[in-house]
Amino acid sequence: MRGTILVSACLLGLCTRYDGLSKTSSQVLALKEKYHLLPVCPEQLGGLSTPRSAADLYKGDGFSVLTGEAKVLTKDGKDVTEAFIRGAEEVAKLARLFQVEAAFLKGRSPSCGLTPQMGVCAARLALLGIKLIEID
Repeated sequence: MRGTILVSACLLGLCTRYDGLSKTSSQVLALKEKYHLLPVCPEQLGGLSTPRSAADLYKGDGFSVLTGEAKVLTKDGKDVTEAFIRGAEEVAKLARLFQVEAAFLKGRSPSCGLTPQMGVCAARLALLGIKLIEID
């Protein structure tokens, strides 16, 4: 039986990015030959619309957001922290349900990114011990 891996939905060609576009990755698409792919968009699962205002981490990383020490704010100053946390928790539920061991996540995202700082969903998955791979 093939294992299941989480994948940022935008990397599979789904138009889930904040700007309503995708960021299709041929590297990620090729994974379907070996794995069951479970597409997720933490921001949509958290209740945010697509398209939506771009957002950034403020005063910390995803771990700091999860502990209440940092926030996620849109470019126009709206606090979307709760939606980001809610989305990260929903993805974590899916990861446990499907016994996911790895996740291929979109880089430079306040949800999924690992660099320059870890996003909210990436931090939540790291706390579950899931191997994270960043795709830019």
